[in-house]
Amino acid sequence: MEAGVWLDLLDPEAYRTYLANPEKLRQLVDGAPNARRVIIDEVQKVPQLLDVVHQLIEEKRRPIQFILTGSSSRKLKRTGVGLLAGRVLLKTLHPFMASELGSQFELDRALRLGMLPLVLDSETPEETLRAYVSLYLREEVQSEGLVRNVGDFSRFLEAISLSHGSQINLSNIARECHVGRKTAEGYLGILEDLLLGFRIRAFTKRARRQIVQHPKFYYMDTGVFRSIRPKGPLDAPEMIGGACLEGLVAQNLRAWIAYSKSDCELYFWRTKSGVEADFILYGQDTFLAIEVKSARSVCRKDVRALVTFRKDYPETQACLLYGGSERLKINGVQCLPCDEFLRNLVPNVCPTEILDA
Repeated sequence: MEAGVWLDLLDPEAYRTYLANPEKLRQLVDGAPNARRVIIDEVQKVPQLLDVVHQLIEEKRRPIQFILTGSSSRKLKRTGVGLLAGRVLLKTLHPFMASELGSQFELDRALRLGMLPLVLDSETPEETLRAYVSLYLREEVQSEGLVRNVGDFSRFLEAISLSHGSQINLSNIARECHVGRKTAEGYLGILEDLLLGFRIRAFTKRARRQIVQHPKFYYMDTGVFRSIRPKGPLDAPEMIGGACLEGLVAQNLRAWIAYSKSDCELYFWRTKSGVEADFILYGQDTFLAIEVKSARSVCRKDVRALVTFRKDYPETQACLLYGGSERLKINGVQCLPCDEFLRNLVPNVCPTEILDA
């Protein structure tokens, strides 16, 4: 195994040392002349280290691979991460894909706990999941001073969870949190910078109908969404379950895009009249429309949106993912068990091949 240097900035002593003297990284590298790899975990905690990394890369004294990991991009954006542009590759690690877990993947368990390695590896996954967001609030938001009022931000996390899998109306969310719209917009940016949530844009290419423009929002993991979303007597289990399933598909599609050598992007499609396809995968070699239903049986009305989309875009393939166990074809649309689709969604293999298997 190649020699390497590991620097963990979650360690309080290491954090204090390198915050006070980031130039010590050069001494650490010089002290390991056989090291070919330098790994810095949670680099956003001491962004000044990027200057030292930049210098070491430019000097080219010996071949060294730098691996910089982090759970937040906000501080890096403020402190000149652009210095490394063109010199590094940006890679994003996502929650587990179903295909990564193989035989260990269980759809019901994934909908309940999500797919975070930290949670699935825990002996008490439910407790770990409940603690996850509170740790983020304390460690990333409060300690870094990202917001003035952590209570307002906590209310925002709950309020926007009601928009998981839906278009975002920031004005309504701001009113629910009793904050200004600009504050709510800033909170959403923080949520994305902390990698806790993401937006997908509307598909408008060659549009033949009036298309909505507001993006949809998802928490990055369905377990995180379930742990944050308020629940009460008026919340039907199937309503939350449907949002969980749609979010699980969304996070697997995002991971597939990130891990594949593909130019695909993820969109959704919704007309002004309310006809919607949950996901559109669009790239040079892929054009796939996907609808997600949690029901265990489907009928012709469930594929109407996909049929409408195909009328506008005959080049596309379409599939409906549902909670049943049989492959069906309804009105020309392939209907697959969601479990089967997720298990066979493998990086660098086009999802349309799953339909033809």
